[in-house]
Amino acid sequence: METTKTNTTVITSEELRAHWQGHRGLTRKLIEAFPEQEFFDYSIGGMRPFADMVQELLAIAVPGLREIVYGKTEELHEHLEHGKQKAVILKLWDEATVQIDELWTKISLERFHEDILAFGQYEGSVWSTIFYFIDNEIHHRGQAYVYLRSLGIEPPFFWER
Repeated sequence: METTKTNTTVITSEELRAHWQGHRGLTRKLIEAFPEQEFFDYSIGGMRPFADMVQELLAIAVPGLREIVYGKTEELHEHLEHGKQKAVILKLWDEATVQIDELWTKISLERFHEDILAFGQYEGSVWSTIFYFIDNEIHHRGQAYVYLRSLGIEPPFFWER
């Protein structure tokens, strides 16, 4: 069967940004749901504590978008100063949320199909890289759901974005 490429828009840039920010809002709810110590120390089956996963998400989102916008390779800095205080992580999360919105406005529609090398090592298009950012967050959020349930804590519903 032969397929043809068309320029039909399935989702707008703004809808994609809102979709991602919806996921980020849900991830924030999961961070809030964790008891302080367990957020930084709790682990199952050799997985990292959720705080480590969140630091990875913070290391990817804004630096990744800055790289897309400005074309300058960024380094992954996954270890943030937080003093084992969840409030510090939440503040960084909220600051990143604002920065994502600001950077997003600087990505032209044409850029979404350009090829990039994210963090100097991951090949893909701008859109596929952004999808990776979102997919990676969903993956780690799934791990957090397992952690919360094993701690006897009811996590927020996954559809409440």
